[in-house]
Amino acid sequence: MFPPLSSLTIAQLIAQMIVVRTTGFLFDQQLQYPAWEADSAKLRHLVETVGVGGVIFLGASAAEMALKTAQLQAWASIPLLLCADVEEGVGQRFSGATMFPPPMALSAIAAKNLDLAANLARNMGEVIAQEARAIGLNWILAPIVDVNNNPNNPVINVRAFGEDPRTVMALTEAFIQGAESHAVLTCAKHFPGHGDTDLDSHLELPLIAHDVARLEAIEFPPFQAAIDAGVSSVMTAHLDVPALDDQNITTFSPAVNHDWLRDRWGFDGLVVTDALVMGAIVDRFGDREVAVKAVEAGADVLMMPVDAINAIEAVTEAVASGRLTRDRLEQSVTRIWTAKQRITQAMPSVTQTQLTETIALPQFEQCSAEILRASMTLHHPERSRLTEEKWQSHRHSLVLVDDLLNSPFLSRTSPAIVQVKAQGYGVQVVESSTDLFLSSSWRSTLLQIFVRGNPLRGTGKYVDRIGQWLEFLIRTDQLQGVILYGSPYVAAKLLPILPEDVPSIFTYGQGVQAQTIALEALFQQARTATKSGLLTGKDGMFA
Repeated sequence: MFPPLSSLTIAQLIAQMIVVRTTGFLFDQQLQYPAWEADSAKLRHLVETVGVGGVIFLGASAAEMALKTAQLQAWASIPLLLCADVEEGVGQRFSGATMFPPPMALSAIAAKNLDLAANLARNMGEVIAQEARAIGLNWILAPIVDVNNNPNNPVINVRAFGEDPRTVMALTEAFIQGAESHAVLTCAKHFPGHGDTDLDSHLELPLIAHDVARLEAIEFPPFQAAIDAGVSSVMTAHLDVPALDDQNITTFSPAVNHDWLRDRWGFDGLVVTDALVMGAIVDRFGDREVAVKAVEAGADVLMMPVDAINAIEAVTEAVASGRLTRDRLEQSVTRIWTAKQRITQAMPSVTQTQLTETIALPQFEQCSAEILRASMTLHHPERSRLTEEKWQSHRHSLVLVDDLLNSPFLSRTSPAIVQVKAQGYGVQVVESSTDLFLSSSWRSTLLQIFVRGNPLRGTGKYVDRIGQWLEFLIRTDQLQGVILYGSPYVAAKLLPILPEDVPSIFTYGQGVQAQTIALEALFQQARTATKSGLLTGKDGMFA
């Protein structure tokens, strides 16, 4: 299964260090990102002939993934690392599995009860690991351990566990312990810390101007906690951090990859690059050079090079020229095989029965629901427009979405539509960039807002427009209530401007479960108030 390293050619050693991307869907016509995702023929060639060491997936159902991962392992002569960014649960990427709210939801719970938040983080890690294994994944690219202390961060944002090192450390340790107990690899990202940035490294190179003392106080502790907790891998970020290396981007920095992680902290797991297709580096150095520079700096795994064959050729040439050595490659492949041996001893084919007995179990869904309920914030004023008679006619729900074409959480059967219609509201879904307009049929509007930080698109350009919609509804006296799904930073900007008698709910989640829980809380409170003739008034955490 694992031949002697001495029997591998230079090209075969390098191939083991490469992770390529494909879709989880079974058919080539389902490719969603053809420029980045290998089709079936290319993927088989890369796995079976070239011998790449791993594959990263995006998209498909959990059942399709189980079939695809089994096929890939059958093609491979050496077991593969099969991974995905499942920070918010396997259901974040693969439908049918459990989807959690963003990790930052746990920080809202930690603010009141750190022990409870840590227990939930541990449970979350266990659920994600079990569902990942069930569909053939053996490496979960989570958790994010960046301290998101910049509210304008367009790429980390709610994907982080929180805004202070103490909280992030506690939740990081718990998540890793939970996940690693189920024979998967975990990944702490993005070292040396991507939390205090206002640029998206998918597009540009962010600058971290802090000195080492600040990094040691804020950014580093969660990574040290992750290593102490037994994290399997650390992903480096594409950043400019002059205090650590004033000559090299962190991805290409021996000081970052070796001096800090290996020498100072004793980390002997996998050092993996962030995606090598990202604009922050490939636009500056070209796709061949980024692969060589990453290996020079000490990376063990090259994640998503633009072209795997080009990357192998470039590193092979670097060995031939003396820029790199075979010994350097063998160091990395030894670590990769050590990790693979730990997790691939038993990877049986998954039957339909096994899937249904492992995916989206009631206790898994309950874990997610508990996080959603414990992190949700409600404002139910004693005098509420939700129950006052003047607001009961011509009821309408306006659903504002930051990017309608990229909203998998909304369909004709979504609770934000179906549950609201069941309460007698008309529903209209509008992208937030749409021009403001007034309908004479609107008298009482329940505004539902879907907005959160997302890599490649952030939130900034949407928030101002959503604010205009909200101010318009307030000014024209049409606003009955507000539910905001997604970003606590947007909630902090928008909800304080509401009139006192407008009820509101904020939830970190955007999916079906989050919608259901938020709407049930809103309408249950209204029913209670109607029966009693008053609302008791409650601000704070939902319990």
